[in-house]
Amino acid sequence: MRKRRVFDLDMPEEPAVAAVAASTFPAGKVALDESDDPGGARRRRGPMATAVQENADALRARAEAEAAIRAENDALAGELVRLKGLGLVVDLIPIDAIDTTKLSRDRIAGEDPELGELKTSIREIGLSNPIRVEPAGQGRYELVQGMRRLTAYRELLAETGDERYAKVPAGLMTDAEGLDQLYRRMVDENMVRKDISFMEMATMARDYARDPRTDCDDADKAVAILFQSAGYQKRSYIRAFVSLVDLLGEALRFPRELPRGLGLDLRRRLEAEPEALAAIREELGALAEPSADAELAVLRRWAAETQTPETFPAGKIPREGPRAGRKPKVTFDVARPGGAAKCTAANGRLEIRVPLDFSTMDRRRLEAAVRRMLDEVK
Repeated sequence: MRKRRVFDLDMPEEPAVAAVAASTFPAGKVALDESDDPGGARRRRGPMATAVQENADALRARAEAEAAIRAENDALAGELVRLKGLGLVVDLIPIDAIDTTKLSRDRIAGEDPELGELKTSIREIGLSNPIRVEPAGQGRYELVQGMRRLTAYRELLAETGDERYAKVPAGLMTDAEGLDQLYRRMVDENMVRKDISFMEMATMARDYARDPRTDCDDADKAVAILFQSAGYQKRSYIRAFVSLVDLLGEALRFPRELPRGLGLDLRRRLEAEPEALAAIREELGALAEPSADAELAVLRRWAAETQTPETFPAGKIPREGPRAGRKPKVTFDVARPGGAAKCTAANGRLEIRVPLDFSTMDRRRLEAAVRRMLDEVK
């Protein structure tokens, strides 16, 4: 049996052992100073506790990031709703998904001589001003503004077969606006265009009053509601044309061509002689070759200030009485600092033309001026 060798080991004192332990630590770790970790709590934390803490820190950072993303998304969604409400969000909408039934259009059906120019512009440079639509559900939209632009796209697609005309740029509006506001948007857009006729504006007012979804059942009130942007004088002209729409609307093939002056004269004639309506409608319907010029010629004869056997419509005999032998008009100019006033005096009517915009003047002031004038000439 071998004898075990005994070695003498010199064990270090306790303070030395503590010093060695303090100077050794796992690879990759940095020793902590006592002042950084009083009591040694961090040095006593085990691997599991460290993992739990790291996981909690990661979850907290993720929650903060998700909250920031949600806040940003909410802000973007709010901005999108705001822009949609203003009709400033534009997208390409299929033209066959757009309906035009909710609003009575302010454009009279018929040939539009300027539509060709619009189509040429779209072909060459595209559509500069998008139409406006509101959602109607199930992937469909209702047109608010842009009937001519939509019509141009539909005709271009039919004529060329080019798929780029199958979709039209459209401002997407919310469906939160009331019906009255949608009508106002459509009307105000066309008011700034010079080619909108008084017959079209009057037709719009009449159709608005007849729409069962509106609270208005009177055409005169409809003019006040729809044409708030127009001056007082222009609204009075539109009201005059409303009666023409009711009397002659269906008989006129080219109502858009009826000028303001002729329409007003024709309305006065029909007010004075309601029995002339049937004769006018009959003569318009008997035109061999209907055209705008032929139609206007008929209307001018009936609206003429002085009817004589030579100018009276064919087959019509001027009736006996004051109108058959009516005195001619009297015209004269009145010099004034702001420009001469051109005056036309007739039986029951005095017309004064001066370079002033009376629609911008205070109504009470105008009434007082007219009252003083009438007091002088009575």
